[in-house]
Amino acid sequence: MAVPFFVPEIGDDEIAEVIDSMKSGWLTTGPKCKQFEQDMAKFLGVKHALAVNSATSALHLALEAIGIVENDLVFVPSMTFTATAEVVRYLNATPVLVDCQEDSFCIDPEHLRHLIQRLKNNQAVPGVKDPQGKTLKAIMPVHYAGQMADVEAISQIAEEFGLEIIDDAAHALPSAYRKDENSPWIMAGKCAKATALSFYANKTMTTGEGGMLLTDDDEIAKRASVMRLHGISRDAWDRFKTAGSWYYEVVAPGYKYNMTDIAAAIGIHQLKKITAFRDGRSRGAMLYNQKLENLAEVLTPQTLPNRQHAWHIYVLRVLTDKLSIDRDAFIEELTKREIVCSVHYTPLHRHPYYRDTYNYKAEDFPVTENICQQVITLPLFPSITEEQIDEVSEAVTEVCRKYRK
Repeated sequence: MAVPFFVPEIGDDEIAEVIDSMKSGWLTTGPKCKQFEQDMAKFLGVKHALAVNSATSALHLALEAIGIVENDLVFVPSMTFTATAEVVRYLNATPVLVDCQEDSFCIDPEHLRHLIQRLKNNQAVPGVKDPQGKTLKAIMPVHYAGQMADVEAISQIAEEFGLEIIDDAAHALPSAYRKDENSPWIMAGKCAKATALSFYANKTMTTGEGGMLLTDDDEIAKRASVMRLHGISRDAWDRFKTAGSWYYEVVAPGYKYNMTDIAAAIGIHQLKKITAFRDGRSRGAMLYNQKLENLAEVLTPQTLPNRQHAWHIYVLRVLTDKLSIDRDAFIEELTKREIVCSVHYTPLHRHPYYRDTYNYKAEDFPVTENICQQVITLPLFPSITEEQIDEVSEAVTEVCRKYRK
């Protein structure tokens, strides 16, 4: 039985809402975007939620709004998708790559602190040969796979060195952390200056393509709301609704980052199901753990203390030192058994652009370098069945048995 990597959960209510948008004649940014934003803000308890066409756009808008410019330095984990770092380059600033933690694959606060201290002392670090004239500006943690990073440690570092935090929470809706078991839970979206969410097709909820910028900061929200639509002082909904005015002014050279009402129509109902979606993925992840945890050749992902995991993806570590094949060959073996897998991620320091532009080397990121050669992302989606998980688990077990040393 073939097992797909991901299956989106689209119901009749999403379809009906999209049809309603199409019949209304309002297809681009309009009333459904407004509703989606209000629903998200209420769900997460944030002051502002701005719908955009991708998480990449949300990250770019956030960095632009806090004033990132040329010669600024922004700290980004190497273990992430290129979008996290590329938005820094959009503004001609420099992404400084940071190693990850062994247990969570999230940005390592100790390595982050080490890099910051060296730069503060005008000492070179990988990716920044000459710190003179550079300004340390922001940290962009990624809450990898749906589990939040070490928020407490990162926040302390940011406060100590006067840096802003912009969260890449593309994997992390809904997830939460707490300081200790006696402290309240804080959801992703509430622990940074601004936070970006993704609604790409295989994310924890989808609008097909889409994202959201979250912030409690009025100035960031004001700037981002203008910049997401060409730097125009009023959005299309304001200008073209019945009581609106045709008049507008361009106050900045903005971008084309707005979400459509058709996309928001899907999002309105996806958000209503987000807890059920998480429960389905969590159930699948726990079944995987039960079926794979006794295999000596793999390590299953775990939820760290004081975390609520969103389980966007299920990332298995293949201990290649215990096998006669490498990770890539392991994936080929699973593919032969009709199991569709992926890899999250080939880290940024290995990609030609970042490697060659900033002269990064494998030894600069020892933990990330080791992990990236071991990770395999197994199929996981809210409606995954125990039969499908059995199929995947049996395939993994077969490959381990066949190639174990």
